Amino acid sequence: METQAFGLAHLWGQSDLAIRAVAAILLLMSMTSWYLILVRSLRQLRARHSDDAVDAFWAAPSLKSGLQRLNEQAPDSPFEALAHQGAAAAEHLRQHNHRETLGGTLDTDEFVTRALRKSISMSTSQLESGLTMLASIGSTAPFIGLFGTVWGIYHALVNISVSGVATLDKVAGPVGEALIMTAFGLFVAIPAVLAYNAFTRANRVELSELDAFAHDLHAWFSTGARITPLDSRSPTRHNSAAALAPETA
Repeated sequence: METQAFGLAHLWGQSDLAIRAVAAILLLMSMTSWYLILVRSLRQLRARHSDDAVDAFWAAPSLKSGLQRLNEQAPDSPFEALAHQGAAAAEHLRQHNHRETLGGTLDTDEFVTRALRKSISMSTSQLESGLTMLASIGSTAPFIGLFGTVWGIYHALVNISVSGVATLDKVAGPVGEALIMTAFGLFVAIPAVLAYNAFTRANRVELSELDAFAHDLHAWFSTGARITPLDSRSPTRHNSAAALAPETA
């Protein structure tokens, strides 16, 4: 008796348009998911230097050199954008702070606060870019694969009923092939869900650090001195609280 070969090639060869469409959709979702995982993983590796860049910023002798250090150690990072936005707002207010104008009625505290909030909002939007796609892939891929399985089992049973042969060896092969679609859906969904959870946690930590940096910048631009924690464990952070020269703001 001849042994019929089963597997992915046989499934693709005997499948109809619906099964092939499901497979193509899952393949596209998998490629998109891994692309987003790779891009955001590379970004997270670059973001590890942010703490050192912030310390270097506060240890700088002037605002200009501090911004330069941020640009060198953490280019295109939310921390660099936040510092530049705050510095630009303070400089703009210094040049245009005339009480006879409408803009002159804003005090330094309010103006700088708005600028820092705008920068944090833009950074948050950039950090969350792609996460919605990962969440969508992780939540829908299993169901798309399950649809392919149900459709494949249905047609396998129809073919078996037409042939009139319903022995176990005739049923196990087609049904097993149809179940491959469920496995494919899980293969696409599991990495997307794990990556979404990991990136969400990393973003939450980075935004907390960015918010703390914004508070320090706000205090420095408003009063000329950074707020120093009373129980700081880092001597570098403690001693560099007022390292930047206020007159350069």
